[in-house]
Amino acid sequence: MSNPSPWSKYCNNLFANEELGFFLDLSNSGVSETDIQTMKPAFAQVFTAMNKLENGAISNPDEDRQVGHYWLRNPELAPTPLIKTQITQALTAITKFAANIINGNLAGPAGKTFTNILLIGIGGSALGPQFIADALGPNNSLTIHFLDNTDPDGIDRTLNRLTNSLSQTLVIVISKSGGTAETRNGMLETRHYFQSHHLNFAKQAVAITGEGSQLYTLADQEHWLAIFPMWDWVGGRTSVTSAVGLLPAALLGIDIQAFLRGAKIMDEVTRQPEIHKNPAALLALTWFIVGDGAGAKDMVILPYKDRLLLFSRYLQQLIMESVGKSLDLDGKLVQQGIAVYGNKGSTDQHAYVQQLRDGLDNFFVTFIEVLNDRDGGSILVDGQNHTGDYLFGFHRGTESALQQNKRRSLTITISELSPASVGSLVALYERAVGFYATLININAYDQPGVEAGKKAAGFVLKTKNEILQLLAEVDHNLSITEIGARLNLKDEEALIYSILRHHAANNPLTVEGSFYQPALLKVGLANKVIS
Repeated sequence: MSNPSPWSKYCNNLFANEELGFFLDLSNSGVSETDIQTMKPAFAQVFTAMNKLENGAISNPDEDRQVGHYWLRNPELAPTPLIKTQITQALTAITKFAANIINGNLAGPAGKTFTNILLIGIGGSALGPQFIADALGPNNSLTIHFLDNTDPDGIDRTLNRLTNSLSQTLVIVISKSGGTAETRNGMLETRHYFQSHHLNFAKQAVAITGEGSQLYTLADQEHWLAIFPMWDWVGGRTSVTSAVGLLPAALLGIDIQAFLRGAKIMDEVTRQPEIHKNPAALLALTWFIVGDGAGAKDMVILPYKDRLLLFSRYLQQLIMESVGKSLDLDGKLVQQGIAVYGNKGSTDQHAYVQQLRDGLDNFFVTFIEVLNDRDGGSILVDGQNHTGDYLFGFHRGTESALQQNKRRSLTITISELSPASVGSLVALYERAVGFYATLININAYDQPGVEAGKKAAGFVLKTKNEILQLLAEVDHNLSITEIGARLNLKDEEALIYSILRHHAANNPLTVEGSFYQPALLKVGLANKVIS
């Protein structure tokens, strides 16, 4: 049998959905029809597992909870009337609250309308809203800012930018448990900043949290402007179609109904139990085949649209936190995962495409193309072409250059960048991650590695406080080794030194009245290991 022509190969490997204006081209992915046929039995199990999840099965046994982000864009699928009602009521409340803020019915101190939003969150509680805001907003006078770390300098930079408009800044604090350290710290720093400017933080604050959480209790007791729900069946990395993503989007004038509608339509398409008709299944299958079922290839996300720059960061968490697991569902050591990174076209051509084409063949590329260049017309920059023509040319040129060196790629094309199309991209990758996790037999919805990091950080802070307490109690210098022996910290000398070095850098001995000054003097030169 002769090889198919390039055109036939392209047609045979192109998925298209007219309603979404969505195309998925796998012609350069290296995935064959034989691969698809071979994977059919595995995908029968994949589709069954996803059906069980959507019907309310306990899909995160580590936390004994359901996984229900699909219900957020179609409450009719919710397994109980209560959950359905909660979803619809939350959406109504979000829409009403955002409208009142935008039209000035709900204002800040002295009746001033809000002009800024400060969102405090971490992980999915920040990445999702950041991505949506950058891709689709703002469409009104509100400007959004983010505190998504516990870096004091980063906090200062953000708050200082808001100094002159602090009384017109609406603060959204997002934490399901209310105990997430980074979010709590950002909130406390912001509260202090408001107080230092003689403002009542509570009168400008909104919480998105779980009912009964520490944050919920605080917001309720202090009578914050509003409290919106985070349910235990919505994970942080899949929360962008909940209040986490919808409230800031609505405040920025983004059409959240269209966003949800795009996600809902993609959900319906990706429920198709045939691989050829299901773009999420095709994606998951490609990841599996290209990476030998073991994440052997990195995933490079190259969107040819400035507004999609943050999509690669969003996908980093969604994919890597979901599939980066050491144990499979049978308890077997598998160390699964897919490394995800990306920039944007055509910036990437002047950054790392050189290595993609000629260096290590340890990746596959996902190009993301948007057909509509801009609203309105464009000038000709060379007499024949406009800037969008160049962007298109650079995209296809990079794709061709990679293909010439047999580097694998796939291309996602959307007709325009809109709330609906962004919603469809979110839903596409959420489903693909779930499918892929079932293929490699891991739990996509837990994050034991994240919890391990939090536990280790807690040990560091506990050790720091014990060291300072010890130094406050003794009347002579101690060596690093002696500190370790007294606190029963075997083989932790490097940690002790690092703690003292960091503490000394932020509590200088020259500052009179420093709280820890006496303790640091007893160490001697805190930046030098005392042998």
